[in-house]
Amino acid sequence: MTASLVQVGLPFAALCAVVVGFLPAERWLAERSARRRARRHPSSDRRPVEAVAADIRRLGRQVELIPAGAPMVRRRALQAAYDDVLTEAAGMLDVPHALAELPPGRAREVERLRLVAALQAAGLAVAG
Repeated sequence: MTASLVQVGLPFAALCAVVVGFLPAERWLAERSARRRARRHPSSDRRPVEAVAADIRRLGRQVELIPAGAPMVRRRALQAAYDDVLTEAAGMLDVPHALAELPPGRAREVERLRLVAALQAAGLAVAG
């Protein structure tokens, strides 16, 4: 009777050990493959630099070509969009700026021109 219990108990114990050992091993393999996949295909939350440069050129032309009788809302919206894209590009290229801290006016316009020149010096094609 004891021999038959050992013959049945040993395979059952081996099966339990395999199942219990398999779950952590499977989790480890899944995490390892996710890390390898992330290294091969990094996901970027940022837009490509080329798209940002194209937006800078497009919005810069639109800001320059605002007609004299255009509503002030349109002018401010275009300038705000242009400032946002300039700030995004400055963050990508690590160019220091104070565009967000300055109130609307001459000082902000000067900082905008300085930032465009700094981005151009950093190698971004901002003039189209």
